[in-house]
Amino acid sequence: MDTHAESGRNRYEPPHDAIASGPPIRRLFRDVIADRLPGRRPPQAAMLFAHGADPSWDERGFLGDFYNEILHQDTCWPGTADGLGLIAALAVDDRVPARHRFEMVHLLFSAATVGERHLAASRPPGPRHADADSEARARIAVRSCTPGLLARWPAECPAVRLALAALAVVFPTERTLPALGARLHGFTSRHPLGTDLGDYVRFVLVLAARDEDRILTATERFTDAYWTGTARGVPTRARALHLLGQMLTRVGAGLARPHAGQ
Repeated sequence: MDTHAESGRNRYEPPHDAIASGPPIRRLFRDVIADRLPGRRPPQAAMLFAHGADPSWDERGFLGDFYNEILHQDTCWPGTADGLGLIAALAVDDRVPARHRFEMVHLLFSAATVGERHLAASRPPGPRHADADSEARARIAVRSCTPGLLARWPAECPAVRLALAALAVVFPTERTLPALGARLHGFTSRHPLGTDLGDYVRFVLVLAARDEDRILTATERFTDAYWTGTARGVPTRARALHLLGQMLTRVGAGLARPHAGQ
């Protein structure tokens, strides 16, 4: 742990023009992190502050590499929890475009649920390459930043609210769950059952009700319709989060514009 922290310490940062290369999104992320995390940073920040940039990077390539440095192929590693601090800082900054804030909240959801989702997808014999300690630390890291993210709900665009709803049901509280019905009413009134967005929102509301029988029924109903299934016998929560992750990915792919879903 100390080794990772030490490698992320910024004893010297090259001049601005030396790190201004690469796609504009890299420079934007660097500026946000420089403002929000001025001291010690996790090692993944080197992708933002290092001399030069990978000459093959366009925006998509950079983002793929950056996110993969934090949650490697949907698998937690010892540095994941620290790297999620970068994602949390970027996700709450309005300089970051909404479509990227959506992706960051989605990444936080993925990191917080990786163990349960993999369990639902692979049992038996169980998740391969699992690191239970790293998964637990990642979950704690996401839990700690979730209240701050949810506090942004009134100011957030509809697309990001959809991703925040997933975090709200992963880390339920007596305050946030009752609020979801009212907060998502606009989505349910405009997006009917049988659409990707309509099904996703309704499934979130089923999870928010915390009735295990209803959750199991809804999970099996939606899964039987068109989602990758899970083995019966896996805990209901794991099956539900596996399905919710698939739904959130589909919703994200369908959001052509940052304010889609209004």
